[in-house]
Amino acid sequence: MPSFDIVSEVDHGELVNALTQARKELATRFDFKNSPAEIDEASPIVIKLAAADGSKLAGLLEIVIGKLAKRNIDLRNIDRKDPAISSMGRATQELHIKQGIEGEKAKEIIKAVKEEGFKVQCSLLDRQIRVTGKKRDDLQNVIQFARSRDFGVSLAFKNFRE
Repeated sequence: MPSFDIVSEVDHGELVNALTQARKELATRFDFKNSPAEIDEASPIVIKLAAADGSKLAGLLEIVIGKLAKRNIDLRNIDRKDPAISSMGRATQELHIKQGIEGEKAKEIIKAVKEEGFKVQCSLLDRQIRVTGKKRDDLQNVIQFARSRDFGVSLAFKNFRE
């Protein structure tokens, strides 16, 4: 039976490239001259930003978000935590990268597909949704439906099999 997977993931290579470009721009920006500012990838899913004060942190965040958008990384998969400003004035902020479809979001997508009345079966497997059906056209209709709705995360469709 034909099947495909609905996934939500960020390409790690593109993420690294975007952060490298942001660091290069940070080094050349006049407003960050002689000001401590850092962009650190703490893990594959956490980016830490640090700057001298809140306004510099806002500028740093703008640089990073702009570079992520230019590299076609969907910003719906970026979870911005609240900035933390220390008593010394140093400001930090974390950006969490969402990989995979969370349980509640997956249930919402599966429910929407079932309510639409497609003749397919959906199952949640390891933070991705496997959709199987008897006809290839039914699967293509599900893909078209999922692209037309905004579920709050970026969706990609992989492993289309006959």
